[in-house]
Amino acid sequence: MKGDRLQQCARDRADELPGSRLEHPFGPEWDVFKVRDKVFMLLTAVTGAEIVTLKAAPEDGDALRRQFDDITPGYHMNKKHWITLRPGGKLPPDLVRELVTESYLLVVENLPRRQRPVDPASFGKIVP
Repeated sequence: MKGDRLQQCARDRADELPGSRLEHPFGPEWDVFKVRDKVFMLLTAVTGAEIVTLKAAPEDGDALRRQFDDITPGYHMNKKHWITLRPGGKLPPDLVRELVTESYLLVVENLPRRQRPVDPASFGKIVP
């Protein structure tokens, strides 16, 4: 997926998430998506490529990095808890959307209950 398409896919998903907000605390080169003032996604091209950086559970991040060459440790973030999606490879759009959602939910589940815009345990799940 090309960089502009990768970032647009991630941005589109973030825009759908309740309470998601775009800010530019690090300047215009960084799109920072937050939920209740907590970062869950960063987009930039300062590396020379249009990248997406997301929060990930450590074991999921390790597995994703082993499976996809275009997923690396988080650029300028804690390498254990963040991953970076890089353009050019075979990352499917559905995976990008899922990773954005998972990053968002990891942040939401650490918020005080009264501040959570959704219940992270049931958000997006189909209830019979």
